[in-house]
Amino acid sequence: MSVTLKEYAQDEVAAQPIGAWTGMACRLVVGALREQLAVENLTQPHWWTLNHVAGAPGKWTRAALIERLAKWDDLGTDFHGVFDDLADRGWLVEESGLMTLTEAGENGRVRAKERNLRVHQRVHDGIDTADFVTTINVLRRVVANLGGDGDLPG
Repeated sequence: MSVTLKEYAQDEVAAQPIGAWTGMACRLVVGALREQLAVENLTQPHWWTLNHVAGAPGKWTRAALIERLAKWDDLGTDFHGVFDDLADRGWLVEESGLMTLTEAGENGRVRAKERNLRVHQRVHDGIDTADFVTTINVLRRVVANLGGDGDLPG
């Protein structure tokens, strides 16, 4: 379902405001992801929590995970509320202050991941992998040039 783009001269494209284009791309990508997560009654902070806890069961305390996730949050999220919501659903348990997903939590995470992958496929449609990698690396450089962390999240 690739969309055909109008071609422009290189100097015309190079003169474009990167903030406007990255802002529009961000709003559209994040909006599409949030829409898919909402089907599971999840927010992005729920999604981040599920992935971090699944990736390192029994490692994360509330304080450590809040510190890790806060830099990505643009909604003023009450992370304690997110953690409590996941616990109330039976998706997350805390033992000695360390979080682990339950089977229901892992199942929910997998369903949300499948929904997000469909958005990622739409984003990548018609874009060569090498071009996508170049774009991400250029954006990493822009972020680093402006004093941000250009490292990949991990």
